[in-house]
Amino acid sequence: MLSHQQGNEGITGLLNMFAGGSFSRASIFALGVMPYISASIVVQLLGIAVPYFAKLQKEGESGRNKINQWTRYLTIGITALQAIGYLKSQISPEQMLLVNPYFTILNMFVLTAGTMFVMWLGEKITDKGIGNGISLIIMVGIISALPGAFLTEFQSRTVGAGGLVTFIVEIIALIGVVMFTVLIVQGTRKVAVQYAKRIVGNKQYGGVRQYIPLKVTAAGVMPIIFAQALMFIPSTVAQFFPNAASNGILMSLSDYTSVWHNVLFAILIILFTFFYTAITVNPNQMAEDMKKNGGFVPGIKPGRATGAFLDAVISRITLPGAFALAIVAVIPALASMIHISSSFARFFGGTSLIILVQVVLDTLQQIESHLLMRHYDGLMKSGRVKGRTAIPSASGTSEPVI
Repeated sequence: MLSHQQGNEGITGLLNMFAGGSFSRASIFALGVMPYISASIVVQLLGIAVPYFAKLQKEGESGRNKINQWTRYLTIGITALQAIGYLKSQISPEQMLLVNPYFTILNMFVLTAGTMFVMWLGEKITDKGIGNGISLIIMVGIISALPGAFLTEFQSRTVGAGGLVTFIVEIIALIGVVMFTVLIVQGTRKVAVQYAKRIVGNKQYGGVRQYIPLKVTAAGVMPIIFAQALMFIPSTVAQFFPNAASNGILMSLSDYTSVWHNVLFAILIILFTFFYTAITVNPNQMAEDMKKNGGFVPGIKPGRATGAFLDAVISRITLPGAFALAIVAVIPALASMIHISSSFARFFGGTSLIILVQVVLDTLQQIESHLLMRHYDGLMKSGRVKGRTAIPSASGTSEPVI
């Protein structure tokens, strides 16, 4: 039971989701973009711990190109290691003894080439298309499973228990969860920043009040991914040590629908949200950048006092954001408890839903910006897409922000 559960809801289930189902089908693109994501996270953390990478992050376009090159090299190494592990997981130990070593090496190169092709495709989409190419590939892989999950749930409700009314209630609940996720992803705390006036020739620069949008969920989906990685440990231990699998606590933590599993999962998400926000958002650096550009928060001294103020604001808004992420993460388990199929329940929250919402909103903002740069009205005349900016008109005035 534990082995089956881990295959569907454990680390293999997570990898299969990011690969759009290719992992379970053992295709050339079985590893998908997950090695590239892992390499990006490692390089991002190195930018905090290693001075060389921290310097590259401040060098603008040239530094970004070098970081991307290091990410590609690291992706090749991670993919090669994961390819060997993947081959061992697909072949039984008895069969592995009969496999020619050249078979392993050949398939390692094939899987690595598949991941590098997906990475190249994502970078080309980023350069030539709209939005982040890697994120779009992940989103397409996740959303490709939605029609099948939708049909499976519809058939189970119309043929089995519940009926059509229950299915309609589930759809309404799904829409409500999506709306809640959009709110927490888009939620920001605007900090007013005043810039000093500068006179250059006959023109005046600055002297206007702008805002720094501090996101409630600055860590994004990363806390859920980190917490999921740790929550896979009990089921992995139970798989390698069958005698320990009978332990009540271990069984409870391995069952993703149990109370203790979800309580521990929520606590880990809250902790990782604070941790990842602390290492990715640097209020002191923000304060220094404002000071260099002649900006200051009204009523707060520039420099160290501004950094302390921004740190306090980020700490206050991160707490409700962490709790909101924890709620979204445990909703799929709650949906499974009320007998919603596991394939459909994962779209009620967790990693899948947050990635879908973030990528769709980011893509809408990119399209909106491109349209406004060409003096179109944008995607919608009613409503508002956050991220829309004012575009100067031909008369020299600016269009209102919608």
